[in-house]
Amino acid sequence: MPSTPPTAGAGTGQAQRTHIEPMPRVRRGWRVFLFYSSAVLLTGLVSMLFADLLWRTGWSLAGVVLLCLFMVLFLVIAVGCMHGVYGFMARLSGDRRLTGLKEYRGQNIKGVSTALVFPVHNEEVARVCEGLRATYESLEKTGRLGNFDFYILSDSTEADKWVEEEQRWFDLVRDLDALGRIYYRRRVTNEGKKCGNIRDFLSTWGARYRYFVVFDADSVMKGETVVELVKLMEAHPHVGLVQTVPALVNARTLFGRMEQFANRLYGPIFITGLNFWAQAFGNYWGHNAIIRTEAFMQHCDLPQLPGRKPFGGQILSHDFVEAALLLRADWEVWLAYDLEGSWEEAPPTMIEAARRDRRWCQGNLQHFMVVWAKGLRGLSRLHLAQGILSYLAGPLWLFFLLTFNWMLWSESRTGLSRITVRPWTPFLRVSGTEHAFLIFVICMAVLFLPKVLALADLALDRERRRAFGGLTNATVSAIAETAFSALHAPLQMLWHSKYVAESLFLAGVSWGPQTRTAEGTSWLEGARAHWGHTVIGLVWGSAIWRLDHPTFWWFMPVMAGMVVSIPLSVLTSRTSLGEQTRRAGLFLSPEETAPPRELAALRARMAAEAADGQLTPRGADCGLADVVLDPYVNAMHVTLLREKGQNPAFARALSDLGVGRPEVRALCEKLLAEGPERLGRQEKLLILSDAEQLPWLHRQAWLRPSATLARWWQGQIREYAR
Repeated sequence: MPSTPPTAGAGTGQAQRTHIEPMPRVRRGWRVFLFYSSAVLLTGLVSMLFADLLWRTGWSLAGVVLLCLFMVLFLVIAVGCMHGVYGFMARLSGDRRLTGLKEYRGQNIKGVSTALVFPVHNEEVARVCEGLRATYESLEKTGRLGNFDFYILSDSTEADKWVEEEQRWFDLVRDLDALGRIYYRRRVTNEGKKCGNIRDFLSTWGARYRYFVVFDADSVMKGETVVELVKLMEAHPHVGLVQTVPALVNARTLFGRMEQFANRLYGPIFITGLNFWAQAFGNYWGHNAIIRTEAFMQHCDLPQLPGRKPFGGQILSHDFVEAALLLRADWEVWLAYDLEGSWEEAPPTMIEAARRDRRWCQGNLQHFMVVWAKGLRGLSRLHLAQGILSYLAGPLWLFFLLTFNWMLWSESRTGLSRITVRPWTPFLRVSGTEHAFLIFVICMAVLFLPKVLALADLALDRERRRAFGGLTNATVSAIAETAFSALHAPLQMLWHSKYVAESLFLAGVSWGPQTRTAEGTSWLEGARAHWGHTVIGLVWGSAIWRLDHPTFWWFMPVMAGMVVSIPLSVLTSRTSLGEQTRRAGLFLSPEETAPPRELAALRARMAAEAADGQLTPRGADCGLADVVLDPYVNAMHVTLLREKGQNPAFARALSDLGVGRPEVRALCEKLLAEGPERLGRQEKLLILSDAEQLPWLHRQAWLRPSATLARWWQGQIREYAR
């Protein structure tokens, strides 16, 4: 019952790289120049208006700081606006030549081997395996299944997860008749986290495969999409990586459905705009992408960053850096922005989204150490800088607001009246209040123009309109989502400011699994997460009200999100409200109105397992009990351990862990006599890693008198007998 193929020697499908002439610099550069010069020009014009406003009320050091912050923050939203504008124009023109890649759909892929890898770390095992099943069955329908192998690459550190993964893997192999097609491997140590997991797989089995496709724990891909990606790579031997654009699906909470709707409505024009200037110098998002194995193995071994954590050490957000390393080695990285059939799931609640942002924030801030690396291409540095700035924008916005409040307070302390002089811009003949309102209107227009263009793009496509429940429903949904975003934005500002501050003060974060189930946020959990936001909103709003009543109304949108943060977080986490909006035709997405068969099958199987109680959480250490008491599970687990032990590297890792030493027998005795609650996590993993002790443990659990076993074991035996 092999779980993994034998270690490969010489590759069976490695492609020798042919010489490809690089893209001409003129062709590469004009798109980038046009795109970013538009954003810079817009920023310059509006910054002049803002500088003129500051001039009218009197220059000060705080005013200079305010102007600098305004320029940076406006540039961020201007770049976002240009993504929408250029994306809309590209889609309107219907020019599919923007991909820069030749026709590939007739490409022959006979004999081309590709691995589909699912790295997991203490994830919801049922969801991972059912997503793999949906992709497997979809690939089988294409008639190309023979070109692909599937790998579950486990880094799980919980004993129960380990056992459940093995059981679910074998169920998949049995149900799909996929022995020798779906493999399972668990590492002894999870050194290097996800990128180390991928590196370990490639060093052992990478030579067998010309390409590999990386999945996330919640990823699903259509079989035809996977085949198209392989054809695309075969037709373009100069391409090292192609990133698909995963669509958000399967959301049930109100928050998740709004995020899903925004992703599906606004995403196409933004991604098309990104592809307009990135072209062959795209980026990698860590999953749902196909990668050329040879290129990745040669050039993407990540270095350790100098210095202390959180900035030093292992690179956490590895995907951006791996794309940059491929580009540095003259491999192209493309974005398959118009290829459908790639899906993932989003965090179901505001709190879970914030926890994910905490991990991403630290990973992106690490790129400060990478962005100056020798030999990187300019566009790679631009990708890295934008990732950094996406998290610095929050604290910069907060600093902008606090600086303005400082100016207001300083002015009130003087007791002098504000004297507004004439603007130095000759064509601007407005009062100071009208001047400020004009800048506000421009900022709002730049911020919301992409959403308007996304609705216009929807209006021009009858099929897409139907998929969103009609233009009217989509417009109402977009307005509601925008109102929610306005309330949510100040909370993200505070969260990101906190995360950046923690990173600057060397407070690291553990990268655990993401919670993907929609259980909802309780009022107590909401209060714990948002009480600080509420207090800040009330205190800050009261202070501004005392300083200046008119300014208070300008700040009301910012304060409102903080004050209502607790009910906003709790109510948007409700699946009942998500279902009510779905029935009302709001926040619909194409995958809801016309579910692809892969997603329909996934939802049906997950619903059936939930109805059967298979998704109900079991008690602690139930996986350990299964291995000890169930002869079938025990035999399967031991067989997998012995098979992996034939690999010298795996055997050395087990020896370093302590497997085979006499003290393991002592731990087994302690387990039987005192129960698993008296053992630590590493001690349980050590027992589960010893192929010699587990059969003995199984026999002793059944042969010893009940009085000599811990009460926990007595209860487990009675439960097993039932």
